[in-house]
Order: sequence, then structure tokens, then C-alpha cells
Amino acid sequence: MANAPKPTTVKKESSSSSASNLFATLVIPICIAIGVCIFIFLLGDASNFIDNNKENLPKQGNYAGMAYKGGPIVAILIGLLLMVIVFSVERLIVIGKATGKGGLDTFIKKIQGFLNTNNIEAATAECDKQEGSVANVIKSGLKKYREMEVETNMDTDQKCLAIQKDIEEATTLEMPMLEQNLTVIATLVSIGTLTGLLGTVTGMIKAFAGLANSGAPDQAALAVGISEALMCTATGIGTSTLAIIMYNVLTSKIDKLTYAIDEAGFSIIQTYASTHK
Repeated sequence: MANAPKPTTVKKESSSSSASNLFATLVIPICIAIGVCIFIFLLGDASNFIDNNKENLPKQGNYAGMAYKGGPIVAILIGLLLMVIVFSVERLIVIGKATGKGGLDTFIKKIQGFLNTNNIEAATAECDKQEGSVANVIKSGLKKYREMEVETNMDTDQKCLAIQKDIEEATTLEMPMLEQNLTVIATLVSIGTLTGLLGTVTGMIKAFAGLANSGAPDQAALAVGISEALMCTATGIGTSTLAIIMYNVLTSKIDKLTYAIDEAGFSIIQTYASTHK
């Protein structure tokens, strides 16, 4: 009966997973669509080109026009960049909610202080105030702590193992949702660079093909063609760089939450073992 609330938690996790999957399914095409709109209406604005004509070369130093000349792949790259931003912000919000209302380090120190004085009720109340995934896991361990105090069919070691198992189960239910959509950001690290290189290669092909068709070498036209192609590389590398930074930031925050749970769980088990010898 002690594990009766678990199905509700599983249902909650399933709902969160479904919502996250729906979010990802909607965000990807929307970001691509926005990227196409930016490419057509912003980068492709006639004011970016000589004589306000899209068929002409971009104005001197006009990077928007140069990016537009990079071709439709630029639109995809803009969409990929928007995906990195949107998914990163969404994960930061989710991780922030999982951390709870107060500072995580302060919360863990308070829990450890209450455990040192064997004040389980105060520790539970602190979890209610903190909220979030970390507090939920610790609260589950404290509840199991109380249940083991009235358990008569197990020795102290078995009770400690039962508390540890309960904390691990609660962690398994709470923490996976934090890693959802991280795979999207990790994938964008590679896709951004490869898409940028694809745009560069296709742009170089067009530049040299146009040079060959002109019959006479035109260094200015070749330089413009190469600079337009390299805009794809720059955008792709920028997208991948941002994706790498955000992925590492997010995984670091998740690792911090996991460490906090392990630290508090160890304190709960140690407190029980020392007070129920």
C-alpha cells in the first residue's frame, strides 16, 4: 500500500511526455515556416539590392542581401537556429520548475539541517514550500522514512534499502522528463554544420558554373559568389555553436539536480541508520 500513489505519478509523467512530444512536433515545422518567411520578406527585401532589384547584386556591405543570394538553404538554416533558441528556452523553463521556488543549495542545506535534528515533519514541510521535481523526490523518501519507522517485519538494513529504493523509483519517475527534447538540440549540433556546408558547396558550384558560362574570368563576380556561399557556412556554424553551448548548459543543470537528489537521499538514509540502530 505504501506505493499506491505511484500510478498517479506515472500518469503525470506520461501526460508531460505527451505534451513535450506535441510541443516538438509543432515547433519544428513552425520554425521552418518562420525561417522561410524571414528569408523571403526580410532578407529578400528589394531595398537590400542594387537599384532595389532582387535580380541585381546585394548592396555593398549588405549582409541580408548576401544571405538571400545564398539560396533557399539559408531559410532552412534560419529555421534550425530558431529551433535551437525555442527548445533551449523551453528546457530552461522546465528545469527551472523542477528546481523549485527557492535556491537548490539552500534547500538541500535546510533538509540536511532538519535531518540532523531528526525533524522529519519540518523537512517534509520544507519540501512542500520548495515544490518541483527535486522536492517531490525528497518528500517521497521522507514519507518512506516515516513508514519504515512503524514497520516491524524488517531490520534496519532492510529498511534503509527500502528507503533508498523508494528514492530511486521517485527519481526515475521525475527526472526523465527533464531530458526530453535534449536529443533535438544535440541533433541540431550536427545538422546545423552539415546544412551550412551543403549551402556552401551548392553556392560554390553556382559561382564557378556562372564563371564558366561567362567565357571570361570575372574576379569580382567570383568573389561575390564565394562570399554568398560562405554565408551558409557562417550561419550553420553559428547554429551549431549555440546548440553545443545550450546542450552543455542544460545537461549541467540536470546533473546538478541529480546530485542534489543523491546528496539529500544519502542524508535521509544515514539519518535513519544512525537513529534506528
